[in-house]
Amino acid sequence: MNFEYLETANQNIKNKPLLINMVSRRVKQLTQGMRPMVKPDHPHQENLDIALKEVAEGLLTAEIVETTPDIDDETAAEKLLSL
Repeated sequence: MNFEYLETANQNIKNKPLLINMVSRRVKQLTQGMRPMVKPDHPHQENLDIALKEVAEGLLTAEIVETTPDIDDETAAEKLLSL
């Protein structure tokens, strides 16, 4: 693992669990045949390093989106009882 890419990626994405999930998903995509968004440093560069380099260069980002609206306890209880 290239620690320089890791440090730069960690500066771009402060949330470590999110960074781990992003890189893990991207490594899986690269393993399945998706093309890298960056030029590999050498022909045998690992997919992990490529994914970290993509994050470090700002090409791979994440956005946290809240999918459930805030509801009060009474409304939540009514929804549970209606199931």
